[in-house]
Amino acid sequence: MSFSVVIDHVSYTWPDGTRVLDGLDAAFPAGRTGLIGANGSGKSTLLKIIAGELRPRSGSVSVAGQVGHLPQNLPLRGELTVSDLLGISATRAALHAIEAGDVREEHFTAVGDDWDVEERAVAQLSTLGLGHVGLDRTVATLSGGETVMVGLAAQFLHRPDVLLLDEPTNNLDLDARQRLHAAVSAWPGVLVVVSHDRHLLDLVDQVAELRDGAVRVYGGNLTDYERMLAAEQEAAERMVRVAEADLRKQRRELVEARVKLARRERYADKMYARKREPKIIMQARKREAQVSAGKHRIMHEEKLEQARERLNEAAQAVRDDTGIRISLPETAVPAGRVVLSFDTASRTEGSVGRLEVRGPERIALLGPNGSGKTTLLEAIMAAGAQVPVGYLPQRLDILDGRLSVVDNVRAHAPGASVNEVRARLARFLFRGARAEQPVGTLSGGERFRAALAALLSADPPPQLLLLDEPTNNLDLKSVEQLSQALAAYQGALIVASHDLPFLRGLGITRWLQQDRDSGLTES
Repeated sequence: MSFSVVIDHVSYTWPDGTRVLDGLDAAFPAGRTGLIGANGSGKSTLLKIIAGELRPRSGSVSVAGQVGHLPQNLPLRGELTVSDLLGISATRAALHAIEAGDVREEHFTAVGDDWDVEERAVAQLSTLGLGHVGLDRTVATLSGGETVMVGLAAQFLHRPDVLLLDEPTNNLDLDARQRLHAAVSAWPGVLVVVSHDRHLLDLVDQVAELRDGAVRVYGGNLTDYERMLAAEQEAAERMVRVAEADLRKQRRELVEARVKLARRERYADKMYARKREPKIIMQARKREAQVSAGKHRIMHEEKLEQARERLNEAAQAVRDDTGIRISLPETAVPAGRVVLSFDTASRTEGSVGRLEVRGPERIALLGPNGSGKTTLLEAIMAAGAQVPVGYLPQRLDILDGRLSVVDNVRAHAPGASVNEVRARLARFLFRGARAEQPVGTLSGGERFRAALAALLSADPPPQLLLLDEPTNNLDLKSVEQLSQALAAYQGALIVASHDLPFLRGLGITRWLQQDRDSGLTES
């Protein structure tokens, strides 16, 4: 098999000394590969190394052809235009100059063969549902989902030989996701995608799992991977049971051997005391018995140690994915109590003019990209509520990337001691040195866990949570863990998300729809 991307013994360490990859070997063949793994395992770092955006401490990467990379969070400035994001502004400027009569050679050089670049760009935007977005529109006027789709359009427009997508469905509405799925299905080149979108991962040809510093490739899509993994885990658990039974047997046999040897020694001592045979023969037999007993004991002890090792090896093959835990009784809200009464300022017929939330309601906020869901959540947060409110924005900018996880949480809970903060962080899987890691070095999923820990550690704790696309950047296991954690939260929730399976898992009590034209309606 020929490989389009080869990673040879690559190691990478953050400037603060945090090791991300250590001697990693991997290879990605032609076709579509879904790269999965726990948050913090190094998936995004690996894509950046393949793209040449990060330089490994050691090892090498070989890529066949040009590489395109769409990162989790596009490094955007509000004044950039759609044309800038598409990477065609210089070519457009040269085209317009030539059309205006400026025939200097430098303009023709800048254009090259891209005389139809504007037409191709508009066509690509339209294919992805962005026909309403002009090339000169600024990024500041785009929604998060629209920005992601423009970034995707840029990659599809330039057609790299190897395309790397990092959580491309973040912030995308259902229509945009379907368009992305269609584009991925039709992609003719090499594609490596990191995603928690199950539908998208079911379109790939193979799944590569990054776990414990190694990459293992499974043939087939996500459903095939999960089926194979379930079979592996069933076999691993069966081996643990066999190893445990063997360990119990070896312990029992060792005890029985010791009892038997003790009886022989007492018998030998008794015979020696009675002196029924010559002294020299009795001493020789006693020495032989002692040597034999020693060998017998050593044999059983070695068997016991081997049984322990087999059990340890079998246990290591069984996955133990610890989940985050939320237990905050002080966030509980009595049923029927009004926690939010907010004027949506809508004058559209049939829309919700006043949003009222009572007790521990769980409200899903749906709507296409650019419809104003984030704007609504920000307005609610700015206006305040009848109870303490916590807001988790899409970009998780409530954290200071220069500070450690501990210091960020302490900033939200100044009255808590370091030990109290560490105990809370342990529930969000930040233990030991992980709690001291600078937030700026965390993966998207780890950053989310840190932000949620800071939010729920606030004094007073929030009794109303506003979450804007909370499953962005989370791996599949973390989405499941988040769903379980929020199910235990006893306050009220308003969650803006396009992830319907995730929303259904929260036990949503009301569904609201935010649209550009009709405003906020109950669905």
